[in-house]
Amino acid sequence: MIQRNNEVLLIKRPNHRGFPGYIAPGGKVDFPESIVQAAIREVKEETGLLVSDLNFKGLDEYVNPKGNVRYMVFNYWTDSFEGELLLNPPEGELLWMPIDTALKLPMQTWFKERFPLFFETGTFEIQRVWDNELNKFL
Repeated sequence: MIQRNNEVLLIKRPNHRGFPGYIAPGGKVDFPESIVQAAIREVKEETGLLVSDLNFKGLDEYVNPKGNVRYMVFNYWTDSFEGELLLNPPEGELLWMPIDTALKLPMQTWFKERFPLFFETGTFEIQRVWDNELNKFL
């Protein structure tokens, strides 16, 4: 999550890109980079900004016990960045959005649940368990 004064940078993702709605920049770790290196790289690729002083805010964990699968999302916050936003970003339109109105935007449920946690003191941990037979989170 990138914050500028009382605004955050969000990506308005089109439906065909997956995860439609508004979301923060981010992505996957490319081996052998560290998690922080991946966060810095993903933000640069998606926004054009070079972030620094990343603060770990929390962990989202998605578990599928029957499939023996665990997927983890490491969440960081910063207000330290430099550079200019990309004119034609690959993931969708980039918007600085006031924090107090951002939750009114269309977002994936999992992102809407974690969004306010970025602005609270301390860290968070969220675990979601998936049931293949029911085809839903428990």
